[in-house]
Amino acid sequence: MFNAIRPVQSLLISIFILMAGGGFMPTLVSVRLEAVGTGAAVIGLVGSAYFAGLTLGSLQAATVIRRVGHIRAFAFFVSLLSASTLAYALYESAGLWAALRLIDGFCIAGVYVCLESWLNDRASPTERGSVLAAYMVALYAGQGLGQFLLNLSAGSPGRPFLLASILVSLAVLPVALTRASSPVLGDYQALSMRRLYMASPLGMVGAAITGIVLGAFYGLGAVHAQRMGLDLAATAAFMSSVILGGVTLQWPLGWLSDHFDRRTVILGVFAGTAGVALAIALLGAPGTLLLILGGIFGGLSFALYPLCVAHTNDRLTAAERIGASAGLVLVYSAGAAAGPLAGAASMSAFGSAGLFLFIAAGAAAAVAFGLWRLAARPAPPGEQQQSYQALPHTTPMSAGLDPLSPENP
Repeated sequence: MFNAIRPVQSLLISIFILMAGGGFMPTLVSVRLEAVGTGAAVIGLVGSAYFAGLTLGSLQAATVIRRVGHIRAFAFFVSLLSASTLAYALYESAGLWAALRLIDGFCIAGVYVCLESWLNDRASPTERGSVLAAYMVALYAGQGLGQFLLNLSAGSPGRPFLLASILVSLAVLPVALTRASSPVLGDYQALSMRRLYMASPLGMVGAAITGIVLGAFYGLGAVHAQRMGLDLAATAAFMSSVILGGVTLQWPLGWLSDHFDRRTVILGVFAGTAGVALAIALLGAPGTLLLILGGIFGGLSFALYPLCVAHTNDRLTAAERIGASAGLVLVYSAGAAAGPLAGAASMSAFGSAGLFLFIAAGAAAAVAFGLWRLAARPAPPGEQQQSYQALPHTTPMSAGLDPLSPENP
C-alpha cells in the first residue's frame, strides 16, 4: 500500500491539511450563529448554502481546471477558500455568512475535482483501491480531527477563523511544490435522472435521502449538541465521533452487501440509522453514551451512499457507471442542500430533539420505500452483483478510483 500512495503523497497531505482547517467550519459557523440567538431556520439556510455551492462547484470546476491547469486551479480554489475563511471574522451576519458558505462549497468542490482527477491519473489500475482508501482516511481524519480546533474560540472569537485560514493556505504548498505532471481532465457526463431511476429506484432515492440526512446533520448537529448543554469541547468531540465513526463500518457493511442481497443490507443500515437517530433524540443527558451513539450513527449513515452507488452499479453496464456516479452525486448534493432547511423546520416544531427525529423519519421513509422495491423487483443474480467499494460523497471524479471503474480493465 505504501508503494501505491508514495507517488500521490503530496495530494493526500494537502487534503488532510485542508480538511483540518476547513472541515470544522460547518460546526464553528453553526455554534457562532446559535450563540447570538439565531433561529434554527436561518442556521439551516446558511448550512444549505454550503451544499448549494458544493453542487455548483461540482458542475463548474472542470471548466476552470481545463482553462488554467490543475496546479493553478487548485491554487485559485484554495486561495479563495482561505480569503472567505478570514472574511467570517470581519462581520458576524447570517446573510454574509450564507454567501461565504456558498463560496466555501464552490471552492471545496473545486479542490475535490482537482485532487480526485489527479489521483485517478497517477494511480495504476491495480493500486486504485489502496489510493482510494488512503484518500478517504486523509479526508475524514483531517475533517474529524479538525473539529477540536473549535476549542480555541474561548477568549478570542476570531482565532479559529485565523487558524483555519492558515491551515487552508498551507494546503496549497504540497501541490504547488509537487514534481508530478498535471493530468488531462476526463469528461464525466451524468446519466439522465430518468435512466438513473429506471435502473435503480432504491439507489437513487437512497442517495437523495442520505444527502438529506447528512446535510441536516452537518448543518445543525452542532446546534443540537449545544442545546443539549454541551460546551465547545464536548460539541467538538461529538461531531468528531460521528465523522471518524463514519470510516469504521464502511468495509464491514460493504462485505455484508457483497454476500447478501444488497437491498436487504441497505434497508438494514437505514433501519439502524433510524434507530440510532431516535435514541440520540430521546437521550436526556449528554455523556459517554452520546459519543458512542454518535460514532454508530456516523458508521451507519456514512456507509449508505457507497452502498447505494454499489446497488445502482449492479443494474448498469460498465460504460454507464461513472455517469451514474455523477448523477448520484448531484442527487446526493440536492438532498444535502434541502436537509438543513427541513431539519431546521423540525427543530422549530419539536425543539432540539427535532433534528434527529427528522433524521430518523427520513431513514424510516427510505426503509418503507425499500420494502416496496423488494416486492416490486427481484434481486439481480449473484454473479451480476458488483463488488462493493467504499466511496466518499464528494464528486464524480472519485468514482474513477474504483477498481471496478470501466477505465480499469
